[in-house]
Amino acid sequence: MSTAGVLPAEDDAAELPVVPARTVRPGRWVAAAAATLFLAWLAYTIIVSPNLHWDVVVGNQFDHRILTGLWVTIALTVVSMTVGVLLGVLTAVMQLSGNVVLRGAASLYTWFFRGTPLLVQLIFWFNFALVFPQIGIGIPFGGPKLVEWQTNALITPFVAGLLGLTINEGAYMSEIVRAGINAVDPGQREAAEALGMSHAQVLRRVVLPQAMRVIIPPTGNQFISMLKTTSMVSVIAGADLLTVAQHIYLDNFEVIALLIVASVWYLLLTTIASVGQHFVEKRFNRGHGGLPRRIGRNLLPFTRRERLV
Repeated sequence: MSTAGVLPAEDDAAELPVVPARTVRPGRWVAAAAATLFLAWLAYTIIVSPNLHWDVVVGNQFDHRILTGLWVTIALTVVSMTVGVLLGVLTAVMQLSGNVVLRGAASLYTWFFRGTPLLVQLIFWFNFALVFPQIGIGIPFGGPKLVEWQTNALITPFVAGLLGLTINEGAYMSEIVRAGINAVDPGQREAAEALGMSHAQVLRRVVLPQAMRVIIPPTGNQFISMLKTTSMVSVIAGADLLTVAQHIYLDNFEVIALLIVASVWYLLLTTIASVGQHFVEKRFNRGHGGLPRRIGRNLLPFTRRERLV
């Protein structure tokens, strides 16, 4: 009879030698020293470089034009993500619907806007007046218009950027929300329906609250990505942070300095968003983080005593 995989008896285990854990690893220290030296050399090279013009960077960091573009970037991000999340929830519910028409329309929307580049969508919305010179409300199929606007006056570069970012984000959020809803145990839905809840009540009170634990992390990543993606609005002169930086360096020819100014603000915004994402995830992960910390500390000495018996 094979003894492979059989644990030794207590008497045999007591005779096993106790080998201390290896705490000194020279390879790690060498790698850490090399990384530290490289980072120190890189920081020194960047700081003392005469071609970066740090005085221009400092002088333009709080320029009123830069701050205006910063607020436009924040507005684009917050509005696009808010409406995109709502659109994603609606599309995800439609995809999970038993109605073939609703399911097909949601799938078509997701397929098209996830399959075409965002840059193409932004340029399309910016040139929407070439397709529809006027936009109005009235009786369809050739009926009279009750209210009508000029498309060029209605869809400004900011509105075009907002449309492109929002609709594109809604397509991605629909897949994230759908994955979160599918992650909820079907028994939860069945139990709620057994209590007499309607489909809307089950979705709002039972399914979505439990799906948030799966939805929040990728949504946070999408928000951080949106902060940087707003820079694509610069191709249609959307008055965002990068657009303003480009206008300034076209006047003073300080291209690298103004790009550094924009990068510093992008880094600050993404850092704040990352910290916020951490606390939101921590809030929704309560009860799913494994053993409490106090229990973990109490178990550790117990495990060590067992090893030495």
